[in-house]
Amino acid sequence: MTAVTFSFIAFGVLLVLSSSTLSGECARILAFFPTTMRSHQLMNCALAKVLAEAGHNVTVLGATTNVYPRAKYRYLRIDGPAIGNELTKNFIKIPSMYTSIYMGMLHPILRVHNATLAQPKVQHFLQTSQESDYDLLLLTYLINDFHIGLGAHFKCPIILFYVMEPTQKIHSWVGNPAELSYAPLQLSGMVQPLSFFERVKNFLWYLLEFVLMYGFMETSIEEFYKYNFPPDRYPPLDEVRKNVSLVFTNHHFSQGPIRPNVPNLIEIGGIQVKEKPDPLPTDIAKILDESKEGVIYFSLGSNIQGSHLTEEKIKIMFNVISKLPYKVLWKWAPNELPGESKNIIFREWLPQDDILAHPNIKLFITHGGMGSVVESQYHGVPMVGIPLFGDQPSNMANVVNSGYGLSVDYITMTEESLNSAIQDVLHNPKYKETVQKFSRLYRDRPMTPRQTVVYWVDYVLRHQGAKHMQSPAVHLNRWQLLSVDVIGFLLAIVLISAFVIIKVFKLICCCGKKNKLPKVKKAKQN
Repeated sequence: MTAVTFSFIAFGVLLVLSSSTLSGECARILAFFPTTMRSHQLMNCALAKVLAEAGHNVTVLGATTNVYPRAKYRYLRIDGPAIGNELTKNFIKIPSMYTSIYMGMLHPILRVHNATLAQPKVQHFLQTSQESDYDLLLLTYLINDFHIGLGAHFKCPIILFYVMEPTQKIHSWVGNPAELSYAPLQLSGMVQPLSFFERVKNFLWYLLEFVLMYGFMETSIEEFYKYNFPPDRYPPLDEVRKNVSLVFTNHHFSQGPIRPNVPNLIEIGGIQVKEKPDPLPTDIAKILDESKEGVIYFSLGSNIQGSHLTEEKIKIMFNVISKLPYKVLWKWAPNELPGESKNIIFREWLPQDDILAHPNIKLFITHGGMGSVVESQYHGVPMVGIPLFGDQPSNMANVVNSGYGLSVDYITMTEESLNSAIQDVLHNPKYKETVQKFSRLYRDRPMTPRQTVVYWVDYVLRHQGAKHMQSPAVHLNRWQLLSVDVIGFLLAIVLISAFVIIKVFKLICCCGKKNKLPKVKKAKQN
């Protein structure tokens, strides 16, 4: 090998290494996923998985078992407490989506997140890690604002991931405008365009959300932050919030609503959907392949167990499904089955994304969780929803309004109402045609969700937090955002000017009157 050849090789290696560094490869990323919900963890870990596959050194702290055991990231299980069965049962009994979420769920979720951060494994991890150990914090967001203190601890940029369409709280993180006159709130269940009374409802719900989030929750969030990240060692929560480089949201504009977004709100809807489905288990594949008439898939999500449902509702569902002339794959846990029927195959776990990708799936009976809805939309499968709590009623309202399926109210559900919805969606081709048309639209993007994640994470790393993407609105308080200070200043000028003008006018008038008064001659004194 000549010296010239060796020089060229050395130069090439140096060029590759330098370009790798500039592109953000081999960055050390800490992913903190404190949720105990497996369905959310599938979406969370999908980000960590794709970043590890892109060459980053990713460490995941997760509060569930590893949902992708073959992934290239390093996974550390943290034993956080879960939301109990009794609380879940109570959520299901609450029909109102806003009451269910804001009054029933927020405080339990806050307590769970705080307890997760206090776990000995997490404390040991923080005590044995150096401040310079990580280049980026990837944090899943679910009312756990105080966890961004980890970004302050490691002195690194922060990327948030929200598994649904952004709420107003998420929009406020990046300074997104509210646009209440035409952009319905995430939990409203309304679609564009909004009528006058829908705009009234949207405005009132915004006020309710604002009062609940900033009036009741902010105090608790601040307390948890100060407890875990003491003021003598860490900056205030509001200052750390300004260190959020960007937000990933598991949403896409094709789902609606249409609204303006700031540059650092990045849509990655469908991140958990595999671009190429994995092979199905042999028995499941055989059932699907041989059922040319079609198969129905039924799942109420990873968080709902049979013990959470009433015996009456379980009997209703079993009686309806057992009479259908189709094979039904029913995800059911625990082991006590609701009954036996030749057309029903019960499994404690089923690979949902891979099943929905099969061409013989005819219908998806779902709880309406965002992950399930997105996967059904991606694969073009019509739905019948039985929403139970949280965002599920709103998600299914959007499904119904968009024409992708029907929804059945769990509280008032009867055999007649459930069977009617199933029969309508099965035999009316409009639902399948509409959702398959949307599927083509949903997939039509310049980059896949996974490519988008890799590009923007590398972008933030290349530009040391990408502060140039941040909206100036993030650095303004609420009064400044509403221009209350400007309006007050201008109003003060107007009032002062009016006061001065009136005073000057009165002074001129008074002087004029004095000049016009007849002079009185003083009487001569004798």
